[in-house]
Amino acid sequence: MATQEQVHPAAGDLVEVSGRRVGDPVRTGEILEVLGPEERPHFLVRWEDGHESVLYPREATTIRSRGAAPGS
Repeated sequence: MATQEQVHPAAGDLVEVSGRRVGDPVRTGEILEVLGPEERPHFLVRWEDGHESVLYPREATTIRSRGAAPGS
């Protein structure tokens, strides 16, 4: 299950995904749309490099409300 700081992610929230291997950088992006049922949400995300993809959150995923300070 994904680590989340809020119960219901929404468009505009920020997402961070830790690298799969030691030394891999953290990827950050903005949720553009919440897809799927509440019990198995996935997201359309615009990543910091500008590309968009569908993300199925995993343990290394953190979702922050747009108003939350980074690292909190």
